[in-house]
Amino acid sequence: MSTHSHDMTVPRGPLIGAAALLLAVVTATGIARMAGAGVTTVTAEAPVLARSLGFDDRADGAILVRDAEANRQIAVLEPGTNGFVRGALRALVRDRRREEITGRAPFRLAAWPDGRLTLEDPATGISIGLEAFGPTNMAAFARLLTAGRTMR
Repeated sequence: MSTHSHDMTVPRGPLIGAAALLLAVVTATGIARMAGAGVTTVTAEAPVLARSLGFDDRADGAILVRDAEANRQIAVLEPGTNGFVRGALRALVRDRRREEITGRAPFRLAAWPDGRLTLEDPATGISIGLEAFGPTNMAAFARLLTAGRTMR
């Protein structure tokens, strides 16, 4: 006959430590939520600068960028360049295809008073906050806001 015991005791120190850690995480999360950390708010402010842009693929792989309102070309994105711009556009076009939206409606690029830069697709309602991808990637789109404009 075997006397095997299943009674196991857990040391008190690690249990108290785990409980304290859990309490600290829950408390920190609650404080952060009350302070508004990680919360994005939409305001009714107007953009500092906005532009409707159309993008047309060229046979050689370049992308022609046009000011949709003036209906004129403002830039050419040569093949092998502007990877972030190309990727963002592919994502938006993929969403249009998924929603079965046809046509070539322009995208809207907008700079906001708080420094944000957004690329919006009015056809799907999707908006990408470009600042989340870092200053270099954001600058690739920021150049398109003023490209081809005459300064007065």
